[in-house]
Amino acid sequence: MKLKIENSKLKIVFLGTPEFGAIILEGLIKNNCKPILVITVPDKPVGRKQILTPPPVKLMAQKYNIPIAQPEKIKEFKEGNLVICAAYGKVLAKEILETPRYGCLNVHPSLLPKYRGPSPIQTAILNGDKETGVTIILIDEKMDHGPIIAQRKWKISAKTNSEELSKKLAKLGAELLIETIPKWLKGEIKAEAQNESKATYTKILKKEDGKINWKKSAQEIERQIRAFHPWPGSFTFWKGKRIKILEADVLKNNKLTIKKLQPEGKKPMTAEDFKRGYHGYNPLL
Repeated sequence: MKLKIENSKLKIVFLGTPEFGAIILEGLIKNNCKPILVITVPDKPVGRKQILTPPPVKLMAQKYNIPIAQPEKIKEFKEGNLVICAAYGKVLAKEILETPRYGCLNVHPSLLPKYRGPSPIQTAILNGDKETGVTIILIDEKMDHGPIIAQRKWKISAKTNSEELSKKLAKLGAELLIETIPKWLKGEIKAEAQNESKATYTKILKKEDGKINWKKSAQEIERQIRAFHPWPGSFTFWKGKRIKILEADVLKNNKLTIKKLQPEGKKPMTAEDFKRGYHGYNPLL
């Protein structure tokens, strides 16, 4: 059942970039909260051939014929009286935050104040957390620091990877937004300050973070493989060639077994197929 926003004067401006934001954007659209404008980052060159590629949020906005802006930096803000941000990736200036009548709301994929910063989903899996969630905050000038408006928990299944968890949290975030926006507009929700003593921070992930340290426990390596899928990925080297480790499992004897991998320049394959074609690789296989 779709929830209707009674305030016909509501004008939402949506800010977002990756698939996480695109899923939330579509959730809003399908629940009578279609933005009047979508702001995302400029198209960027991707892959070896450096093909200019639009961000997922732009593609979603095009699908529903929503006006799009792709500024390097938002210098002013005239349209809209409510801003919704979901993984936009850029800091908003104070004058921008103060412009919309109903404020700027951000959907963050963690149970704030835990896991502020750019990699909360990966960090939750990497640390072996049993639950995570989404938090809607009123954005202020500090990163993921603003007061909490709404929050919802989500259990992390033992085999989920970052890509799968991101999609689930995005859908959860969209649902929470639809429930929260009408209450926020009516003044029924009081934003509560985050507990700074419990704040933790995540880091920007780099490609080199994916290199596997085989001295770590089987459980730690298996969690890394799931946490870093699809990016930055997990990899090792053999005879000077990079091998991506795509899927692994921990056996009852606490030994790691590789199930799926991708040799440099090759397509993904099972460990059995790899052993038949690449003799003498790794005893884990």
